[in-house]
Amino acid sequence: MDEIDLKILKILQADARTSNVEIARCIGLTPSATLERVRKLQESGVVAGFFGRVDPKAVGLGLLAFVFVRTDDTDDPASIAAHLAEIPEALEVHNVAGEDCYVVKLRAADPEDLGRLLGEKLRKVPGVRSTRTTIVMHTFKETSALPLDRAGSTNGEGR
Repeated sequence: MDEIDLKILKILQADARTSNVEIARCIGLTPSATLERVRKLQESGVVAGFFGRVDPKAVGLGLLAFVFVRTDDTDDPASIAAHLAEIPEALEVHNVAGEDCYVVKLRAADPEDLGRLLGEKLRKVPGVRSTRTTIVMHTFKETSALPLDRAGSTNGEGR
C-alpha cells in the first residue's frame, strides 16, 4: 500500500459515496487507474465494505449502552463470543483484558428495552456469569474512520 492508496482510503472513509471520477480527480490519476486501485483494496480486504450510516434516534434506538460481561472460566470463550455476537442489538463485541471478559456495545429504544435485552438475551448466553452496564448520556465522538495518517505506507502497520 502506498501514499495514493492511503489517499483513496481517506476519501472513502470521509464519504464512501464519492464517485470514482471525483476520487481520481483528487488523487491525480485516471478514473480507470483509480477504479483498479479501489478494486485491489477491496479484493485484499483493506476495504471491508461500504455502509450507510443510520441515525439511531431516527429509527427508535436512541439509547446506547456498554455492557461489561464476566463469564465462567470453564466455558468455551469462542462459543460465548459467538453467542454475544448473534444478538442483533449488539453492535460490537470485544474480548478485553482485566476483570471483565467482554465489552458489548448495545443499542436499545429506552431503559425498559435495555432491561429486556439484558434479561432475555445477554444474560441467557451460556457461560455469562454477570454483567455491569454503563448507559451513555451523550456521545461526543463516534466514528469507524481510522487515523490513516499514522498508517505505514508499505505494509499497513502503524509506525
